[in-house]
Amino acid sequence: MIYDISQELFSCRVYPGDPAPEKRRLLSLEDGQVCNLSAVFLCAHNGTHVDAPSHFLPEGRSIDALGLEPFVGPCRVFRHSGEVSADDAERMLAAGAERILIAGPATVTAEAARRFAAAKLRLLGNESQTVGPEDAPREVHLILLGAGVLLLEGLVLDGVPEGRYLLNAAPLNLGGCEGAPCRAWLMSPDEIPAE
Repeated sequence: MIYDISQELFSCRVYPGDPAPEKRRLLSLEDGQVCNLSAVFLCAHNGTHVDAPSHFLPEGRSIDALGLEPFVGPCRVFRHSGEVSADDAERMLAAGAERILIAGPATVTAEAARRFAAAKLRLLGNESQTVGPEDAPREVHLILLGAGVLLLEGLVLDGVPEGRYLLNAAPLNLGGCEGAPCRAWLMSPDEIPAE
């Protein structure tokens, strides 16, 4: 089974203060024009998106400098509600995954972020529009992005059981940007077709 874990962009949750995505029809078949054509205005952090290190670090790499490897590969999904403590982080890390997705209304604490960073996690994902506290996200972002842990935010993990998956969350290749929307999906490893 393939799980689409992305928000639909034009109805997505938006981080407070960020602009909401907008779509404008430039050409329309209904109006007798040659085709349908839309223009899109969006924030690089709308919907399901990736944070690059340059989001919080002045010398951090931008989204186009990250490659695809961190965003494609085996991962683990865990369910959690409330603050993710250092002990919770250790429990998740004990599964041995390089990519961890946290389902549920969870907020990563600075203590948990330090554990994830020390373990050299490649990617941490969550359902909120920010991985840390919404009213003070800076510290958690600095800890994780500063250690090279990339962030995948705004996931939709309803109905996805805990366990092992293959993740594809390749961001749009937005040159020089500190983040980018992506179409993220999961596949159960036992359902990957043999070659």
